[in-house]
Formats: sequence, structure tokens, C-alpha cells
Amino acid sequence: MKIEDRIKQLNINLPDANAPVGSYVATKISGNLLFISGQISINENGELIKGKVGKDLTTEDAYKAAERCGLSIVAQAKKACNEDLSKIKSCVKLTGFVNSTEDFIDQPKVINGASDLITSIFGDAGMHTRAAVSTNSLPLGVSVEVDAIFELN
Repeated sequence: MKIEDRIKQLNINLPDANAPVGSYVATKISGNLLFISGQISINENGELIKGKVGKDLTTEDAYKAAERCGLSIVAQAKKACNEDLSKIKSCVKLTGFVNSTEDFIDQPKVINGASDLITSIFGDAGMHTRAAVSTNSLPLGVSVEVDAIFELN
């Protein structure tokens, strides 16, 4: 099944691929690798999903925030591939950052939101390596940020 068909079947609406707001690029292709800069948690209305996981957000809320990061990653990948997701061979790695309290220990459960989304869209090609890291703050006070590396055909 084509990736675009799977996205429709899953009833997924990709957000716009936002331009970076700093001194960096949103995506960069080097050889056959596509690097996607960290995508922060933004809801379907374009509002930042902010707060500390373990205090302001539950693990389930943060899972959904990470899923939103995953949607932004796919949108950036699509833009980088000239709107053709069939150019993606596989997801190599995700790195997820969770703005969490010092006693919160379920960062992997949070980043599963992005991982599960990528796998649901790309199937076996979406299986990736990963890191799930706790941090004491993230840009603009967001709850989650995820970056990605994809292999291109």
C-alpha cells in the first residue's frame, strides 16, 4: 500500500511543514539520509502543547503531544521529498526529548507516541532506533520535541 493511501486510511491530516524560527534548516539531505530538525509539540489548532510531564501533563497527554511531533516530522519529510513520501526507504532513528519532572521515569512511554505514529504510517519501514531523553525544559516551554533521520531510496 502506498504511504499516501495509508495516511488516508488512518484518517490522518498532516499539519503544515513549518519553517524554522532560528538559524537552522528544517531538513537536510546528506547522501541518502534525510535529517529532520526537532519538531515541537503543537496541537491541531496550531497552539503549543506546553508544560512539564509528571506535573502539568499526564503520560497519556504527553504521548499525544509526541504523536503530534511525529505528524510534523512526516509533514517535513513530505516537503523535503517534493511531496512524494515514496522516496522514503526507512526511518532510521528518532530522538525524543521530554520536558519532565525529576521523578518522572516514563519518557519511553511518551516518545512511543511518535514511534507508534511513524510505524503506523510507514509499516516495517517505520521501525527505527530511538532515544527517549528527559530534560528540565524545552524551547517555548513545550512538553515534547522529536527529531528524525530517514533513509531515502
